[in-house]
Amino acid sequence: MTQTRHRARHRRRRTALVAGVPLALAAAGALAYGGAFGIFGGHGGQSAHAAPAAPAWAVEEADGFASVDALGQNGTYGGRGGRTVTVRTLADLEKYATAAEPYVIVVAGTIAVNPVGKEIRVASDKTIVGSGTSGHIVGGGFFLGPGVHNVIIRNLTIRDSYQGVWNDKDHDFDAVQMDGAHHVWIDHNDLRHMADGLIDVRKDSTYVTVSWNRMSDNNKTFGIGWTPNTVTDITIHHNWLRETEQRNPSTDNAARAHLYNNYLEDTPDTRITSAYGNYARGRTRMVLENSYFQGMRNPVIRDATAVLVQRGNVFSGTSGRNESGGGAAFDPGASYAYRLDRAEAVPALVKAGAGPRASIGTAAATAAAAPAAVRTLTVAKGGGAQFTSVQKAVDAVPAGNASRVVISVAPGTYRETVKVPANKPHVTIQGSGGSRKDTVIVYGNASGTPKPDGSGTYGTGGSATVAVEADDFQARNLTIANDFDEARNQHLSGHQAVALRTAADRVLLDRIIVEGDQDTLLLDTAAKDRLGRVYVTDSYITGNVDFVFGRATAVIDKSVLTLKKRWNGTSAGYVAAPSTPANRKGFLINRSVVNGDVAPRTFHLGRPWYAGGDASLDPQVTVRDTTLSDAVKAAPWSDMSGFSWKDARFAEYRNSGPGAGAASADRPHLTPAQAAGQEVADWLGGWTPTAS
Repeated sequence: MTQTRHRARHRRRRTALVAGVPLALAAAGALAYGGAFGIFGGHGGQSAHAAPAAPAWAVEEADGFASVDALGQNGTYGGRGGRTVTVRTLADLEKYATAAEPYVIVVAGTIAVNPVGKEIRVASDKTIVGSGTSGHIVGGGFFLGPGVHNVIIRNLTIRDSYQGVWNDKDHDFDAVQMDGAHHVWIDHNDLRHMADGLIDVRKDSTYVTVSWNRMSDNNKTFGIGWTPNTVTDITIHHNWLRETEQRNPSTDNAARAHLYNNYLEDTPDTRITSAYGNYARGRTRMVLENSYFQGMRNPVIRDATAVLVQRGNVFSGTSGRNESGGGAAFDPGASYAYRLDRAEAVPALVKAGAGPRASIGTAAATAAAAPAAVRTLTVAKGGGAQFTSVQKAVDAVPAGNASRVVISVAPGTYRETVKVPANKPHVTIQGSGGSRKDTVIVYGNASGTPKPDGSGTYGTGGSATVAVEADDFQARNLTIANDFDEARNQHLSGHQAVALRTAADRVLLDRIIVEGDQDTLLLDTAAKDRLGRVYVTDSYITGNVDFVFGRATAVIDKSVLTLKKRWNGTSAGYVAAPSTPANRKGFLINRSVVNGDVAPRTFHLGRPWYAGGDASLDPQVTVRDTTLSDAVKAAPWSDMSGFSWKDARFAEYRNSGPGAGAASADRPHLTPAQAAGQEVADWLGGWTPTAS
């Protein structure tokens, strides 16, 4: 991005915000792939086939530790991409749960488990989901054994294996038991009245998230650990534990246990009285945030060997031990983005939202459309595919194509520039490796790099490694980089070096890495009067100066913006530089993380770019529900090219971390009423990003 010096035209700062309805995307449209070619098959040739449109609930994926890429697994997405089957009998449930291939298994109705207490074995790559509120598993539960991974258990009622003995030592009948599993998401279930645990996370199970469940009427409710190793990473949030005696949870030798926004309730004068609430045992490191404890005895306890950090919790009518200490534990925001709700709001929020939802697991949740044919083109650097370069595959896409074309790119480093022209919409470029790091598209042009034909330099926009000018573009599971070497090219004028440029509408960037230094990610539009909406999710963006910039209407959601030192080793820079047209949305950084290996208080969150000195622009950045490292300056916004940031629309809301700060003249915060009009849905304007 080139700075143009221009005298600022002073305008009164606008504070009126458009009201809107929040959209719970939860990474809607994000899609991960189970094999080399995922749902598109392992063939090397082109194909055309119809695929049913997936319901929103069928493409949602886990947050918390279950979302972390580790152990060869990229997050937790269950059976997404596999067949969806509906089951009403135990035999069918077991048939599909134990199958080798991925399945989305919809439980419609009540399934009685025989014999009572049986735990149905679940294989990897499964989603087991109740159909609305009708899916009940009675008298048994599920077992996830060693090595089982990528499993979602959701929206079910699992109940009533109780054998009449309260502290039952003889019947190990759990609702969900894990022994050595990883990447598991347990969400929106009603778990109650079992003979043993409602949830047992045992024997080095890890990368687990337990969210929005109701757990009740039980003795040994939720146990974690039972291993001499300190391995388990687990996130527990927005659960309602009521009338449960012990293990709420009990956490033994967990490497990282992050508990937040849970509601623990013990109602007086009932037959069940709590023995204790959250318990950190052994070498557990626990972070406990913004939870609400109502009437609990011994609400928070820890062993002398455990580390337990408390912050922001509310204790109402509690008694007995309430402990913390032992050290600094860990920073959850370093592993994933998350948003804390106010502890005072948790009881009402969790009561209303926990447990099975009528909108999950049902056909009513599907915005069904006529399925479109999907054509797959394959790329492999060393041969064995249709094309050896990404650009050659793009060139093969017919102009004006009306349906999705997926360019599946095998692992490798592709040193080339790629352009998707405006007349080739509906293109997906997708890495087919197990990680977004496996497939890399990289080049090293900068703004001041001379063109080979002698016609001048590339300019900022022309320096892009990948340039997207076609609507309905998607990129997934790959890295796009610009490796221009500033140190070796100090003689050039113009060091802006773009990795990815988008100048189109309805662009989905899912699970990608975008790497560069100055001007890494250019989110633009086809013209000043054209809308260009971009949704970035579960991605990493690295840079140092204005490394997210442009005039698009863009959401960066559940992602990490990594701050990088300059070419000479100094720490100084700016995250965002919007050039938003008036009466349009700019950049929304939402539920994300801003960090990096740079000096404290050296980076601004942004500055206004009045491109070409155009004072009619109205740049906008909102940073909300985001974790900010100490690299962020206490006054996080900066002027640019004679224009004051105070004439732009820069604001924060509910950020956290050492780089966050209270509202002030140098740090505007949205009010709750203003924030209600600055949700993801307000930015996307009726477009729901969906992977296809």
